[in-house]
Amino acid sequence: MHAADTPVPRAPTTPARTMTVRYEGGENYEISVRGHRVLMDQPIEAGGADTAPTPTELFVASLAGCVAFYAGRYHTRHGLSRQGLGVSATYRMATGRPARVTSIHLTVHVPGTLPAQRWPALQAVVEHCTVHNSLTSPPTVRVDLTD
Repeated sequence: MHAADTPVPRAPTTPARTMTVRYEGGENYEISVRGHRVLMDQPIEAGGADTAPTPTELFVASLAGCVAFYAGRYHTRHGLSRQGLGVSATYRMATGRPARVTSIHLTVHVPGTLPAQRWPALQAVVEHCTVHNSLTSPPTVRVDLTD
């Protein structure tokens, strides 16, 4: 058997999860997932009513939220308060095509209860949150059309 004939091992996966996005009017859409509702819209200059974040803002927010969650769990696991914990996100868009986010900078606001010697461990934990892992080892994406 040649190396080219060797099957590539695939990472084990969990059952597929589903969410839906439904048109609401104007540039508004409702995302439904596990019984929760999230709205998205576009700014006025893009034809929306600016009633909710854009899909791109939700994308960056999901990364910041995942980092915050992992940082919070780290604090809890070590018996430290999460009070004051937060994450700020700044991102840049490409000026050309294809339209995309080209960079994201996250700043984790670490509560004063975390000793400085634990900062490298916290850094390692937050850099491996699920959303960050999904960006550094991107999933396959398939888009189908139906009527």
